[in-house]
Amino acid sequence: MKKITALLLALMMGLTLTAFASEEAPQTAKYVFFFIGDGMGSPQVTATRYFLGTANNPDAQYPTPSDLSFTTFENTGLMTTYDSSSFCPDSASTASSMASGEKTLSGVINYDVNKENPFKLVSEYAKEAGKKVGVVSTVSVDHATPAAFYAKSQSRNSYYDIAVQAFETETLDLLAGGGFKQPKGKEKDKKDVMEIAAENEWTVIEGADAIRNLKPEDGKRVYFNTGDLVGGAAMQYEVDRQRIEKDGGDSLSLAEVTKSAINYLDNENGFFMMVEGGKIDWACHANDAVTTLYETIGFADAVQVAVDFAKENPEDTLIVVTGDHETGGLAIGFATTAYDTHFDYLFTQNISYEDFDKEVGKLREEGKSFEEALELIQKCYGLTTEEGSGLTLTADEVDRLENAYLQSMLPYKQRVIGAEEAFLYGGYEPLTVTCSHVLNNKAGLAYTSYAHTGLQLPVYAQGVCSEDFVGSYDNTDIFFKLMSAMGLTPESK
Repeated sequence: MKKITALLLALMMGLTLTAFASEEAPQTAKYVFFFIGDGMGSPQVTATRYFLGTANNPDAQYPTPSDLSFTTFENTGLMTTYDSSSFCPDSASTASSMASGEKTLSGVINYDVNKENPFKLVSEYAKEAGKKVGVVSTVSVDHATPAAFYAKSQSRNSYYDIAVQAFETETLDLLAGGGFKQPKGKEKDKKDVMEIAAENEWTVIEGADAIRNLKPEDGKRVYFNTGDLVGGAAMQYEVDRQRIEKDGGDSLSLAEVTKSAINYLDNENGFFMMVEGGKIDWACHANDAVTTLYETIGFADAVQVAVDFAKENPEDTLIVVTGDHETGGLAIGFATTAYDTHFDYLFTQNISYEDFDKEVGKLREEGKSFEEALELIQKCYGLTTEEGSGLTLTADEVDRLENAYLQSMLPYKQRVIGAEEAFLYGGYEPLTVTCSHVLNNKAGLAYTSYAHTGLQLPVYAQGVCSEDFVGSYDNTDIFFKLMSAMGLTPESK
């Protein structure tokens, strides 16, 4: 009996010690992916699922959505996005909140509301813990969201100073995707940021093939852009990138850039990587639904790269996907389509608003007629004056397009921009944005704004500690949840 009792006691002590060991050494994430779809809220995600579902199931009897790479993640949450300025915040403040755990003003990156005290970032903590740190974006890498993970600035518009911080501080190992908005600054005596990068032993890589084949030994710290940057020193819009590839060109996707970044950052101590789909926001500002959907698809493809990596490292990887705020007030459902939508109408648009602006510029320069403009619109958007189609323009829609055409054919300085024009065109090329509005509405979609909204955003998480992202919380909590997942403790104030 004594022997049995002794064995039971020993077993209980062993289980107790095991429990203590488990409490003392919880599982932590070696590899952390934080994906931010700028401007991406539930409307953008939902509309993209319906768009893909319609494309993938053309003969379906009932509406059939398709999942994106992250919409099947095992854990989901909901977060608020307001900042110290507004319920409709900007990217600087919202990205700062997620990077630092602190609220601040719109337009401010990682400083308090008095613009006096800087915040310490999750990326800095990760770097101090021995992890490599990478920042990837489809927009210029000195833009607000990517900047929030390596820089501190009283103004998000201080692009040159932000870029200098990228190369002169020790936070980053990799910076990738877009270029720089102000590489030489506004003052003549300023060094080019690429010169500053070289002085700080950064390796600069350009060109699709070189980026696809990037390896860890290619440099101590690496900056690369795709080599085919467009407006705002950004990567191509996905809808345009696909058209370029279809025509035999070569244009890197966000997914390819993300894969290359993983190859470079992977090491025995792990990494923290922030990847931004920055042009979801830009497309929503322009009320271009089709370009928005393609951008969301391209973003989801990049998340899939991380998912594939996690399959090889399931016990070490955390993937978190969310937005910083919603842009445009995108609605699924429109007055003239009642209880119906026509996502198949959206298949006819094959160009982004940005590239169509260039076509409108050619119309203006060459003095083309409205009838010739309608031919271009049919080619790029599928909208037609021919009878018998769901995309046939009504008399009212033709009038709207003609009024917009007349505005677009005027030199910028001669245009009338009153309250009505601001409401109709939002500061964008009148003919382009009107084409988007007409096609959106025929498909059953609409925007309420050319700016940001105050919607709460979904958060999707999978992998190590992903259960911590379940529930309802503020965007500042993202910082603390990421820190906890990596086993890191913020410094006390």
